[in-house]
Amino acid sequence: MLSAINGSKLAQEQAPALDVARRRQDFPILQREVHGHPLVYLDNAATSQKPWSVIEAERHYYAYYNANIHRGVHHLSQEATDAYEGARDKVREFIHAPRREEIIFTRGTTESINLVASSYGQGLQAGDEILITEMEHHSNIVPWQLLCQRSRTVLRVAPIDDAGQLITEQFASLLGPRTRVVALTHMSNALGSINPVKALVAMAHRVGAVVLIDGAQAIAHLPVDVTDIDCDFYAFSGHKVYGPTGTGVLYARSALLEAMPPYQGGGDMIKEVRFAGSSWNDLPYKFEAGTPNIAGGIGLGAAIDYVRSLGLNAIGTHEADLLRYATEQAHDFPGLTLVGTARDKGAILSFTLAGIHPHDVGTILDTRGIAVRTGHHCAMPVMERYGVPATVRASFALYNMRHEVDALFRGLVKAQEMFA
Repeated sequence: MLSAINGSKLAQEQAPALDVARRRQDFPILQREVHGHPLVYLDNAATSQKPWSVIEAERHYYAYYNANIHRGVHHLSQEATDAYEGARDKVREFIHAPRREEIIFTRGTTESINLVASSYGQGLQAGDEILITEMEHHSNIVPWQLLCQRSRTVLRVAPIDDAGQLITEQFASLLGPRTRVVALTHMSNALGSINPVKALVAMAHRVGAVVLIDGAQAIAHLPVDVTDIDCDFYAFSGHKVYGPTGTGVLYARSALLEAMPPYQGGGDMIKEVRFAGSSWNDLPYKFEAGTPNIAGGIGLGAAIDYVRSLGLNAIGTHEADLLRYATEQAHDFPGLTLVGTARDKGAILSFTLAGIHPHDVGTILDTRGIAVRTGHHCAMPVMERYGVPATVRASFALYNMRHEVDALFRGLVKAQEMFA
C-alpha cells in the first residue's frame, strides 16, 4: 500500500522483515514452469496461491478425521467439529470481532453479500435507498439491483475521481433520511484504491444507515478490525487470503443477525421442525444450512495461522515496495497508461498499452510464463468510467519479488515489438 502501510493498525502487527525467497518455498506451485519459463504469478487479486500448511490441513482432515460436524457423538465427528469451530475462532481473532457467533461461514464474499441483501433486505420498503460506489465489484452491485427490483428500493451510486478515489463530498451528499444500506469496497479489485472506511461508516451511521464492507481484496493486505471500523457487516473470501476456494466469511453484528430471517433452510440451521412450523438454531448456525465445506473451513484457519505468523506489517511493507517499484517502471514505460492512481492504494497495477488490446498483452505474457488478469475484472462500471474496454492487471502478494516485476516489463517490451 503506497501510504496505508504507515497506518497505526499495521504498526500493531509486529513481525521481522519478510524473507521472501524462503517464503516462496512454502508455495509448491511457484516451483513449476509454464511454457518453458519459470512461473511469474501476478494474478493474486483473482486468487492467491496456497502454502503447504493449507494444503496439508485439508489433506490431513480427509485422511485422518473426515466426518460430518455438529451431528455426531463419535470421536471423528467431535474432532472435525473442534477443528472447524476452531477455524471460526481464528477468524474472529483475525478481524477482531467481539463474538464468535458473529462469524458466519459462507462460500465467499459473493454469497456473504447476497445473504445480507436477501435477508436484511427483506426489511426494506419501497423508496428506501441503498448507496454503493462507482468502484464496486459486480458482486457488490448485482445483489442490490436484484433487491431493488424485488422491493422497489432505489440504488444510488457515489462517483470516483480520475485517480480512482471516492469523492467523499459527493458520497456524503447522497446520504439522507431514506438511506438504509451503504455497501462499499474496502479496496478496489480493479484499481487498488483503499477507501477510508472508518470515516465513511461514521457518515453513514449519522443518517441511520447500516454499512456492509466488501473486504475481499483488503483481507490479505490490510489489518482489519471490525470493531474499530464500526461496520455492521464485513465480507471476505478465503481464497484471496491464501486459503481454499469455496470458503468465505460474513461478520455481522449479533443484534442484526438475531433480527434477520434465515437465508437458506435445511439441516443445522434449525432447532425443531414440525409440519406446522419450524424454529431456528442459535447464531451463527441459523445462517449455515446443510453440510458446510468442512475441509475448506479448516484450511481457512490454517491460512490465517500462516498470515499471522508472518505479520501483516511485514507483508504490507513488502507489497508496498513492489508496487512502488512497478509504478516507477510504469511511469517510464512508453505507451503505458495507468488506470487507478489513488494516494492510498493496494498492491494492484492496472494499465493499458497503446495500440494493443489487453487480451493480446495477456496472451503474449502467458507465453513467457507470466500470469496476469485481463478484462473488466468484474467491474464494468469502472471500465466505463475510464473509457476503456479492459485493462491489464498485475497484482502482487507476499511471495512476489522485484525480478518478477522486471519480467513483466520485459514481456511488455516483447508485446510492443510484436505489434510494431
